[in-house]
Amino acid sequence: MTDAPALSWDLPGPFTLKITVQAEDTDRLGHANNVVYIRWLEEVSWANIESLGMTWALHEETGKAMAITHTDVDYLMSANAGDQLVLGTWLTDWDGRFRSARQFQLIRRADGKTLLRGLSTHACVDMKSQRPARAPKAFVDILSGALVPGGRGLPR
Repeated sequence: MTDAPALSWDLPGPFTLKITVQAEDTDRLGHANNVVYIRWLEEVSWANIESLGMTWALHEETGKAMAITHTDVDYLMSANAGDQLVLGTWLTDWDGRFRSARQFQLIRRADGKTLLRGLSTHACVDMKSQRPARAPKAFVDILSGALVPGGRGLPR
């Protein structure tokens, strides 16, 4: 048995989530459905920010949250039931006040192929009004400390 190839990440030090594609993740074509990929992006995003201390309790305490404003996904290759995947993410842009960007890369462990690349942008919102709001200091500190330079960022 040969070892899986080393994973070639677009940027250094991704926060990762291991995924096994389940039969229920697939669609009529037999590969993982695009809606499932989006669910995985959300799961790794929450896991990442919570690991940094930006917990749901902090969101409730501040009354603020980072809401997705845009998601751009390039589906490069299919994933099938049983595939072992690793989804990496990085915070690649943060304006220090309102907006951030997060980059994604999904790799199949067996052959090291990148199946997906994506970028999501976020805006800080007041959880009650759901209107844009300046990020609280706790968010500023956490997101500033997690920023990985060199990735795709916010549209300027």
